[in-house]
Amino acid sequence: QVQLVESGGGLVQAGGSLRLSCAASGIIFNINVMGWYRQALGKQREKVASITSGGNTNYADSVKGRFTISRDNLKNTVYLQMNSLKPEDTATYYCNADLVSFYGDPLRDYWGQGTQVTVSS
Repeated sequence: QVQLVESGGGLVQAGGSLRLSCAASGIIFNINVMGWYRQALGKQREKVASITSGGNTNYADSVKGRFTISRDNLKNTVYLQMNSLKPEDTATYYCNADLVSFYGDPLRDYWGQGTQVTVSS
């Protein structure tokens, strides 16, 4: 059984910073893409950033220049450094991983339970 466990959310003032972490555990053969999504109250879930196993990154326009995604392949962990936070960044942030659990299995999509980020003005 694969689990993704996020940490690092909290309450911060506008202009502040937070660092989210997400560790994948369980039987894991290979992790392809890892990423962060967020869902604000009353809105659809949106992609924030993603990173491939080779380190290629992709960001939503709304966070470019403020957020940085990184990963530690040895630890099966992905990070999201969030700087210059704005009230509109307030949301529940979810970790996502496309991975193969057992050799020969298909790639599957896994999600963390979410961590709340609240930015006060």
